[in-house]
Amino acid sequence: MITGIKGIRLRRATAVAVTSGALLATGALTAAPAQAVTAPSIVAKGGYVMNNASGSTLYTKAADTRRSTGSTTKIMTAKVVLAQSNLNLDAKVTIQKAYSDYVVRNNASQAHLIVGDKVTVRQLLYGLMLPSGCDAAYALADKFGSGSTRAARVKSFIGKMNTTAKNLGLKNTHFDSFDGIGNGSNYSTPRDLTKIASSAMKNSTFRTIVKTKSYTAKTITKTGSTRTMNPWKNTNGLLSSYSGTIGVKTGSGPEAKYCLVFAATRNGKTVIGTVLASSSIAQREADAKRLLNYGFARLG
Repeated sequence: MITGIKGIRLRRATAVAVTSGALLATGALTAAPAQAVTAPSIVAKGGYVMNNASGSTLYTKAADTRRSTGSTTKIMTAKVVLAQSNLNLDAKVTIQKAYSDYVVRNNASQAHLIVGDKVTVRQLLYGLMLPSGCDAAYALADKFGSGSTRAARVKSFIGKMNTTAKNLGLKNTHFDSFDGIGNGSNYSTPRDLTKIASSAMKNSTFRTIVKTKSYTAKTITKTGSTRTMNPWKNTNGLLSSYSGTIGVKTGSGPEAKYCLVFAATRNGKTVIGTVLASSSIAQREADAKRLLNYGFARLG
């Protein structure tokens, strides 16, 4: 039974529609509410979507199950760097042989940084987030960790990543690496990763980087000349294939399978989410698009 002022308005609206002969107009009065949109099926083993503005949940699938995260770990790497007090994005970091040896040894994704080159912190962040450079991640961890040895600095930096996760109230996230190449205890969940990304997106530098499709760094060589690096291409295919995409980061690995933390803005509303352990690059993008479409439909 319809009661109250809303009921009166509804009856009036119906009466107007009927008396004008526009019977079809009453269809608007019986339209399904936004939350009645059918939840999509995704291939990824875990998924989570939320309204970025309010933090309210829009979709879950094994959202709190801990999984390997691959290079989506680098969202936290960037967040920790950008949270440093008195951060100078133009400070230069000299690329060490240890960084290039590390990516070769692990057959890891890289920004192809050249040993001896001086690269700015800003450039390293692009190298971290676009081509998913593990060499850039190592350079940042070495620069922003504290200690007298490289191993101590890296350990300190990973400690900052875990402290940040704790400060965000995340109970199902732990890092044992600066790039996602973990040693058995590098894990998070779709819900936690989405919250990390949402927090990182509050930083304007982070937002600018993760929505950039291509970036060309000019570094300083050992001899003081300028080297123009090959362009770094963003591994997030949604930037080119889903209207409104503003980030965030891909990940993959033998255990992690194919992961994607994604965000898009349409009509002033931002939907942010994560899929973990999908079956291929194409499938993680298809999963993300389904979840974004669903999220926007829920928001109306």
